[in-house]
Amino acid sequence: MLKLCFFLCFLFLLSCSSNKNNVSGIKSSVDNYLWLEEIESTKSLDFVKNENDKTFAVLKNNSHYKELEADIRKIALAEDRVPWVNLMNKELFNFWRDQKNPRGLWRKTTLASYKTNKPKWQIVIDLDTLAKDENENWVWKGAECLPPQYTRCLIHFSRGGKDATVIREFDMLTKSFIKNGFNIPEAKTNVSWINLNTIYVGQDSGPGSLTDSGYPRTISLWHRREKLKEAKLVFQVEKKDLSANAYVEITPKKTYRFFRRGISFYESEGWYLDGTKKIHIPTPNDAIFNGIHKDYLLFTLRSELKTDAKNFKTGSLVALPFKFLSESKSSLNHLELLFEPTKKRFLQNLVTTKNHLLLDLIDNIQGKIVSMTLKSPGIWSMENIDLGNNGIASIESAELEHDTFLATYSDFITPTSLFIGSAKTPTKKMEKIKNSPSRFISSDLVSEQKFSTSKDGTIIPYFIIHKKDMPLNALNPTLLYGYGGFEVSMQPYYLNTLGKVWLEKGGVYVLANIRGGGEFGPAWHQAAVKENHQRVFDDFISVAEALIKEKITTPHHLGIQGGSNGGLLVGGAFIQRPDLFNAVLCGVPLLDMLRYNKLLAGASWMDEYGNPDVASEQEYILKYSPYQNIKADTHYPEVFFTTSTKDDRVHPAHARKMVAKMRELGYPLFYFENTEGGHGGVANIEQGILRSSLEFSYLWKKLQ
Repeated sequence: MLKLCFFLCFLFLLSCSSNKNNVSGIKSSVDNYLWLEEIESTKSLDFVKNENDKTFAVLKNNSHYKELEADIRKIALAEDRVPWVNLMNKELFNFWRDQKNPRGLWRKTTLASYKTNKPKWQIVIDLDTLAKDENENWVWKGAECLPPQYTRCLIHFSRGGKDATVIREFDMLTKSFIKNGFNIPEAKTNVSWINLNTIYVGQDSGPGSLTDSGYPRTISLWHRREKLKEAKLVFQVEKKDLSANAYVEITPKKTYRFFRRGISFYESEGWYLDGTKKIHIPTPNDAIFNGIHKDYLLFTLRSELKTDAKNFKTGSLVALPFKFLSESKSSLNHLELLFEPTKKRFLQNLVTTKNHLLLDLIDNIQGKIVSMTLKSPGIWSMENIDLGNNGIASIESAELEHDTFLATYSDFITPTSLFIGSAKTPTKKMEKIKNSPSRFISSDLVSEQKFSTSKDGTIIPYFIIHKKDMPLNALNPTLLYGYGGFEVSMQPYYLNTLGKVWLEKGGVYVLANIRGGGEFGPAWHQAAVKENHQRVFDDFISVAEALIKEKITTPHHLGIQGGSNGGLLVGGAFIQRPDLFNAVLCGVPLLDMLRYNKLLAGASWMDEYGNPDVASEQEYILKYSPYQNIKADTHYPEVFFTTSTKDDRVHPAHARKMVAKMRELGYPLFYFENTEGGHGGVANIEQGILRSSLEFSYLWKKLQ
């Protein structure tokens, strides 16, 4: 990686035009585009429309657009798409969108019917009809249903796809909303069922009720027939904290209640509610609470833990017998080790069934499933569940009332299959109940794992997928994707639309496993946070350089893509190495890193990036922040920025301001802001087709 060659000059210019705080050393400069932070002002939306029109005029008239749009539409609306399901009350539930139902249907069927070629579905909620009747732009955000009968659900709807939701209580027997039930107005709300007549609710109840990150800082106990404002306050955190949460686990034998104080993105502390007494749980603040199983509390350790009895590695899964829980740290001497990571094998997810634990593992960046069983106090057994060897096997759904579970398997060129099995007999071959059709010709494709060397000598894995007869002539259109943050792992997955409109037509796809992700456990992530965040750019650039060195491509044929934190990644990459890329797809990005903590949920991510209002932390953030490091008279690639007006997680102003500043300096670019869609960028199938068609039209225009 090359550091910013212009940083010292930029910093000098900044200091000449800034107002300095002599106490803190914080630097600031005039931002001419703060008005674009007014999300739905007339001026901002006029800017958006003008930029969208420019993009449509070019990319929709591109010679590739019609063919690409037709291919993408055919896949998106294919009648043979598999309706993916989850288990609830021994039935299979699915949320389905198609041309007739663009907003979607929440529906259910039986296992026997689902196994047939044409399952018989029973519609529970028709979102298109509901939106029309209520004149609302509803987007489905899920349902929380009360076990073990599952006859009442709290349904989450979003206006336009935002994270903020409206919550309504729904009767599954009558298939109707309960008029005077647990209904909560739009907010970033968290709720938990306790029983049929009581819930915990954290919500926006007015001034002072939210943290600086925009999440609830109070939890109230809400009884049926009470007004929401009358609900009793039972838990509260500080305004500077991340959030307050209540967690209830209703098992066949007992209901467990917990309160969690989110201190920051990676730290929290918890209390178990024993009657009216709150017992503080003495685990480290960075431990992840995984729930309850067989009167054990389960935790994943994000740092090494030393007790008087034993030392536990970072990434270990441990269990504390409930009978030993106390506020004393000495209770941790009773922790039992369930899973210990190795250099390449880490725990990614955990699901509990009635009698077993199911673990999603990352094994050399592949996905594996194992079943764990408590044989006797302190004695746990582990058995592998074999679904495939070169891709991702993962648990999709399970319930606490029985041991049946659903799992999937796929890789880059193998369509996703859905399996059903029992955790009681994990070594018995699981039954394949659905198999997604192939969407592209894969017989002439190959996927490989290769490695690059980052600036500090760290070996960076990446996957590359291409035609077997790909010539090493440096002329292959190549798309490099990365994320590099928040311990999110980039693993093989079926490439579906990309396979059809990119790989089948001769493009090369590369998935980078850079630091900041979770591919090699917590340490791989922690190596690139805060003052070390520059490493994600170094790693990503090293992969790009390896592709060029191996004569797979050249900068003229190399494009990069990332969204959200990945948008920051590709934004920083093209600013630091404009000579290396000819196309950049920068989606729902963070780009103004000196103001990110003041925009929407940004304050919650300071554990990842640092606090730009602290001088010493601003110093390293400023070195890579894309918005602050744009300069004149540089040959940048013609970037394509995308975002959403309804994104209430990453503020659309990040992309808007970057576009406005680059326009001012005379740089050509493309911009598309969907007026709906939230952080996902799209709210329905048609919007997804449009965005994908624009993006691939752009890639072929730039990289051929």
